[in-house]
Amino acid sequence: MSTPILVVEDTPANMKFVTMLLRSAGHQVLQARTGEEGIALAREHGPQLVLMDMNLPGMDGLQATRILKADVRTRGIPVVAVTALAMAGDRERILAAGCDGYVAKPIRYKDFLQEVERFAPAPLRAAE
Repeated sequence: MSTPILVVEDTPANMKFVTMLLRSAGHQVLQARTGEEGIALAREHGPQLVLMDMNLPGMDGLQATRILKADVRTRGIPVVAVTALAMAGDRERILAAGCDGYVAKPIRYKDFLQEVERFAPAPLRAAE
C-alpha cells in the first residue's frame, strides 16, 4: 500500500476535486481542513506529500508550512502550495516560506498531477 498524500484544504468543493484527482491516479488521501489539523496528521502519518492551501481559517498555510519544515519529524516531507495567490511575487514568497512546489487555482488537472508526480509518483504508473 502506498504512503498517503495529505491534502490541507478548507473549501469542500476543492477538497473533493483534489481528492478525486489523486485517487484516480492511485494515491491514498488524508484530509485536513485546518493548518493545525494538517500538522497533526503529518506528524502522525508521515505522508509522502502535503498539498497545502495557503488561505486557511486560523493558521494560514504559510505558517503551517513553516512549522512542518521546522519539525524534525516532518521537515523532509515535500509541501506543495495549492493556492489562489497568483499575483506577482506570490509564488516566490510561498517558495521562500518553505514550500517545495506551487500550483495555482483554479487547478488545471494535468499541471496539478504533473506537479504531484515530481514528489509522489503515482502507484499505478510506478507499476507500469
